[in-house]
Amino acid sequence: MLFLPLYDDNPTRRTAVVTIAIIALCVAVFLWQRSLGPVGEGRAVFSFGVIPAVLFGYAELPERLQVVPPWMSVVTSMFMHGGWLHLAGNMLYLWIFGNNVEDSMGRGRFIVFYLLCGTAAALAQSIAHPTSEIPMLGASGAIGGVLGAYLVLHPRANVGVLFWFIIIVRIITVPAILVLGVWFVGQILSGVTTPTSDEGGVAFWAHVGGFVMGAVLIPFFKRPNVQLMEPAHSRPFAVMPPGTPIRRGRIPDAGDRRRPFR
Repeated sequence: MLFLPLYDDNPTRRTAVVTIAIIALCVAVFLWQRSLGPVGEGRAVFSFGVIPAVLFGYAELPERLQVVPPWMSVVTSMFMHGGWLHLAGNMLYLWIFGNNVEDSMGRGRFIVFYLLCGTAAALAQSIAHPTSEIPMLGASGAIGGVLGAYLVLHPRANVGVLFWFIIIVRIITVPAILVLGVWFVGQILSGVTTPTSDEGGVAFWAHVGGFVMGAVLIPFFKRPNVQLMEPAHSRPFAVMPPGTPIRRGRIPDAGDRRRPFR
């Protein structure tokens, strides 16, 4: 069974230049990683990823891998990814939810907000496993902050979700509070139940830390005229065939009966 968010129903006033730039930068960095070959990419991961033991002074990288100071790796790690699926999943969520968060605060503030959430995420995972020598990389912690902010801004917004079960394929509009709430609870449960491993895995506490930071910061970063807890722009739990045209912010308004739903 596949349950994949595709778009939301919130229109934006301005083009999300920073969100698009972050996506482009992450893709460019990933292509650079792949161009290095397996050995070179492994060195890059250790040089630019966050290693909790190195960050807190419990260990030290070999001199040939000391490209940036340990504190700077908190930033560089946000733009690296471990594989195509890792990259695609993160960029999809950033594309869906980042534009409205950027629109709520403006481009300059969004850059600061994004970096703060990514930093909180890296610290949360590092504090949970301070002696770990496994590099952490990925934008998911910072994007977790975007999700936390979006939930505070638009809990009743509807997210178009692709539902695929064997031969049943539909797009369902699901309230953001369910989509993101279930995601957040899942990260906490996974963090609590997943044992520490020397072989790496998903940094669940980074996701939690970023999400909480985003939810806490958004009241201070949003523009004064931006409302928290905005109402929905469309009907929840509407079911559409996959051939229905998908436009960001253009799914049927609440009460619209011009398209068939079932």
